[in-house]
Amino acid sequence: MHNIRTYVSLLALAVAAVLVLSACGGSSDSATSAPAAGNGTVAVSSVDGVGDVLVDAQGAALYAADQEADGMVVCTKSCTAIWDPLTVTGKPVAGDGLDGQLGVVSRPDGGRQVTFDGRLLYRFTQDPGAGVVTGNGFADSFAGQSFMWHVATPSGVSSTNENSDTTSSGGGYGYSG
Repeated sequence: MHNIRTYVSLLALAVAAVLVLSACGGSSDSATSAPAAGNGTVAVSSVDGVGDVLVDAQGAALYAADQEADGMVVCTKSCTAIWDPLTVTGKPVAGDGLDGQLGVVSRPDGGRQVTFDGRLLYRFTQDPGAGVVTGNGFADSFAGQSFMWHVATPSGVSSTNENSDTTSSGGGYGYSG
């Protein structure tokens, strides 16, 4: 009986190790599509069907909310589960093709969020990977605050809803929190 438990335990451990190692791996294609950038760097990348957009160090598209055009943080708590703030510990560094000014604002949670020409930058957690824009023109609300999101571009923030695969005119997620 003791040998069966040991065997089952070792088998479970081996399966867990395989799962962890496979989750850590990645295809070489995804690594080559992301810009070469350091922590907190914002760069420009061309996205099929969209054009040039701002991306983070991993190549994820960056977005800004119309409701934060004045540079004040409005997306907090449950909003950040969908819209992940781009934060840094040091000073953000401009990557290739970026002519605008990067800055940092303090978030209510103590984080330091990166801005581009005064606009707060976020990643859309529903984008399936680097080089994909699905949140342009997305509308949602959190804790009674409505948001309209646009992909950030080298010349500012997109003001159109074009090229969005996930627009919602009915209030989006409607989370409260």
